[in-house]
Amino acid sequence: MATDTSPQYRPVPPPPDFHPEISLSQSPTHDGLHFWQFMISGSIAGSVEHMAMFPVDTLKTRMQALGASCSVQPVGVRQALGSILKLEGPSGLYRGIAAMGLGAGPAHAVYFSVYELSKQILSRGDPNNSMAHAASGVVATVTSDAVFTPMDMVKQRLQLKSSPYKGVADCVQRVRMEEGIGAFYASYRTTVIMNAPFTAVHFATYEAAKRGLTEVSPDTANDDRLAVHATAGAVAGALAAAVTTPLDVVKTQLQCQGVCGCDRFTSGSIGNVIQTIVKKDGYRGLMRGWIPRMLFHAPAAAICWSTYEASKTFFQQLRNQESSCQV
Repeated sequence: MATDTSPQYRPVPPPPDFHPEISLSQSPTHDGLHFWQFMISGSIAGSVEHMAMFPVDTLKTRMQALGASCSVQPVGVRQALGSILKLEGPSGLYRGIAAMGLGAGPAHAVYFSVYELSKQILSRGDPNNSMAHAASGVVATVTSDAVFTPMDMVKQRLQLKSSPYKGVADCVQRVRMEEGIGAFYASYRTTVIMNAPFTAVHFATYEAAKRGLTEVSPDTANDDRLAVHATAGAVAGALAAAVTTPLDVVKTQLQCQGVCGCDRFTSGSIGNVIQTIVKKDGYRGLMRGWIPRMLFHAPAAAICWSTYEASKTFFQQLRNQESSCQV
């Protein structure tokens, strides 16, 4: 009787943790959400935040912009608001909002998605690691500022009194033709230097305040979740805004230079701008607009964080519903 001597192959069973249907790009993160869901949540949060608080941002820009041909006089929030309403009407408070809409959504999508991924990597499973939260915030802001800075420059030039630009497209075209592409990023270095400590203080304070508020009343933490996020965000935004106001004044000067009588700087260095401001207005000039800046960032941060967390909760509930239907 002939015997089959050909080699016999047996299929090798796959390892128990092998899942061919799951790819790296589709795997959920520490919150059970995907990268694109963080991007959508961040985009919604950023757009709602900046659109809601835009009039206050206009006041800040007007107070910080110093004219080369006019004497510098202290301008308060009420005086700036009254001047805009009297000379331009309510629409003057919203001039440049289209540029904000074009920049805020994509920038915040990058901002929050990079923050969540960095926090997942740097925290190493420790949700109370404040250093990881601060470092993640710095990484996120450096990345998102590259997206937002050009539109922020356009927005601030449109916000100026007697702005020579007809709109976003006109401003972009004229700046590109007259000053070159580099003008869109003239303040990028200052923005990063400002936003790095701003974001570090913001995120560390936000996470600490959120944790503290939750510990005060742990039984009602889930019921008051949005209130906790809003309160923690407001505290973090106000503190970070106050600390970084001088650099924000420098950023406004660089972005508005040469427009509507604002000073033009030859070197564009932070030191040169600070010297010009101090020479013209004293050290108080470095704190111009600090009140509307805090009035902007406190509620803006509350709106942003509560909207962001609400969007995340929506996606988490959607995921749970899909999971329950598959069971």
